[in-house]
Amino acid sequence: MLIIAGHVQVDPAQRDAFVAAHRDLVDRARRAPGCLDLAITADPLDPARVNNFERWESEEALAAWRAVADAPDTGIAITGDHVLKFSVTDVRSPF
Repeated sequence: MLIIAGHVQVDPAQRDAFVAAHRDLVDRARRAPGCLDLAITADPLDPARVNNFERWESEEALAAWRAVADAPDTGIAITGDHVLKFSVTDVRSPF
């Protein structure tokens, strides 16, 4: 399993437009084979921050999605990128 998580930063005045522009991508990704979860959301505390979370069954599923994802060209500059990909070897309940 793969997890891609972190955040990007954009102009605070354009953050909500950035998130809204990705709504269709999120909807399509969640229906893609191998996608276990995906979210692109506005941070409730930092007006410049857009949180990103993805969970994929495999590297192959992620690669297949990226080949057809067709991410929107928002024209909004990303001013900071703090997103990492994690390979997961063990999964269990945190409770």
